[in-house]
Amino acid sequence: MQEPLPAWAVTRAGPDCLPKEPFDIAEVFRRLRRECAGLPPAALFALRDASFHSPFALLVAALLSARTRDETLLRVVPPLLARAPTPRALLDLPEEALNQLLAPVTFAEAKARYLRQLCTVLLQQYGGRVPDDPAALRALPGVGPKTANLVLGVAFGRPAIAVDVHVHRVTHRWGYTNAATPEQTEQQLREKLPEEYWVEINERLVPFGKFVCTGQRPHCSRCPLLTLCRQVGVGAHR
Repeated sequence: MQEPLPAWAVTRAGPDCLPKEPFDIAEVFRRLRRECAGLPPAALFALRDASFHSPFALLVAALLSARTRDETLLRVVPPLLARAPTPRALLDLPEEALNQLLAPVTFAEAKARYLRQLCTVLLQQYGGRVPDDPAALRALPGVGPKTANLVLGVAFGRPAIAVDVHVHRVTHRWGYTNAATPEQTEQQLREKLPEEYWVEINERLVPFGKFVCTGQRPHCSRCPLLTLCRQVGVGAHR
């Protein structure tokens, strides 16, 4: 008599009735790369590939990205950096000009203050250079763990995991993490995710989370990871 399938083999994809495969993180990333090739890239990676790849440019973009849509960020950052490609140039911008350039982003006035404070610290303490030390980055005005890790990974090529809402949500649905907060998710990923994927996980899961594994009614029926994903906490899906 055939033995019953283990718990992980029970699909939650409704009529698809596809058996689950053992979770293989290398296979997950192979499928993610194929899927994301046809999706708009995450804003910081798009800016990097569009020649805005200096540590200062990516630090500015990462700071502005908080609670701001990628589409807005991609409109704001290029003209801002054209006017202010260095900390000194940004401080030399009249306050009104900076506020006008940042107007489309969320919390524009607060971010303008942070940028001015940040540039002052960079000039006074680091000779205008962006530090590549995690603690030094996190000590900069307006820079939190996600921003620091994005800069470390994207600008400096250092192994760092930037956990945003998409990374937090999708890895939980996979059954790969089970943390309550993004900070706890980062710690769990540091303990189990192979280092070769630390930077890439944000690059892939931002577009994947926006267009496939969405917050509400994820598109499970057309997801390339369906047979690998444990669909933890997934209710209604399409």
